[in-house]
Amino acid sequence: MTNPETPSSAYIHVPFCQHRCGYCDFTLVARKDHLIDDYLAAMEQQFATVEPGTELQTLFLGGGTPTHLSIEQLERLFSALFNRFRLADDCEFSIEANPLNLSIEKIDFLKQRGVNRVSLGVQSFHSEILTFLERDHQPEQIFEIVQNLQARIPNTSLDLIFAVPGQSLSDWESSLADAVGLGIPHLSTYGLTIEKGTSFWSRQQSGLFDLPADDLAGSMYEFSLDYLGSRGLQHYEISNFARPGFECRHNEVYWTGYPYFGFGPGAASYLNGVRRQNHRSVTTWLKHVAAGECPIAEQEELDPESRAREAIIFGLRRRVGIDLAEFASRYGFSIPELAESAIERNIAAGLLEQTETHLRLTQAGCLLADSVVVDFL
Repeated sequence: MTNPETPSSAYIHVPFCQHRCGYCDFTLVARKDHLIDDYLAAMEQQFATVEPGTELQTLFLGGGTPTHLSIEQLERLFSALFNRFRLADDCEFSIEANPLNLSIEKIDFLKQRGVNRVSLGVQSFHSEILTFLERDHQPEQIFEIVQNLQARIPNTSLDLIFAVPGQSLSDWESSLADAVGLGIPHLSTYGLTIEKGTSFWSRQQSGLFDLPADDLAGSMYEFSLDYLGSRGLQHYEISNFARPGFECRHNEVYWTGYPYFGFGPGAASYLNGVRRQNHRSVTTWLKHVAAGECPIAEQEELDPESRAREAIIFGLRRRVGIDLAEFASRYGFSIPELAESAIERNIAAGLLEQTETHLRLTQAGCLLADSVVVDFL
């Protein structure tokens, strides 16, 4: 069954950073600002392929660091974007930001251009952890920047990282307390993972550091669930917590299997049942667009069963779980028909629970989500 919905969400990838942090394997270039003009020209070409007046319910600028661009460069990007897209009255317009890029002037510009949600890469409120993660801000700067930001764009989300070498449980507890104390309506918490190809991978392979033991990482995660829940931030997705009404609507598009546009190097799109991934190399992507060639590196049209299995994997990320009747109606398969033994095995292990209407991960299942969802492939 093809997805009949017209896409009303777009992701824009801005691949520029001042510095590539040692744990980062995202598509980006650091200290290559001479490429920004070429990038903006390429994005103007890419946006021109969209029907003028296409309405968006959600728009997300990620990176890289979108706020690394100057106000003038952001203005050029937004002008090209809004030449083709129109924001719905209640559009969620998000941008990822690095704390030290956010001058009051830039915050005011973002607000004036319609940005109403900012995701801030804070990562920690501890100097030693920030230094290890190669971040360029210090804890005392976070408080002032967040207060300046929230005075203008209240829907602010913070990213925090746990299970960092040298980080204790009390370090993590105090970082969460600092975030809650700022009145933040949304938090994303990620356990540090070491990806092949990053500088952290090389350092770990050389024995320069070890990740904390699994039981400490698990304790940090479980503390997040209990503490943030008690402070009114509901756990609505494996890594995300929000006050009611502040859930990230754009990410919900991904998790619920609806279509979206993707622009920029490394960006993915999902249109008419086809998943496409642009070239991850920024220079390769730029060359293809400049030459009038297709910048897509990979694409896959999912058959009905693959779409249904993928929907299970994404759907289980959400704490509400999967509505069994809605799933069967939308995808033409019941979940037990696709994976009865996987369901039974994971329920018996205490990792899944099934009610009359929904299938969802248990709290223990959230800790082992990657191994649970593999069973449904």
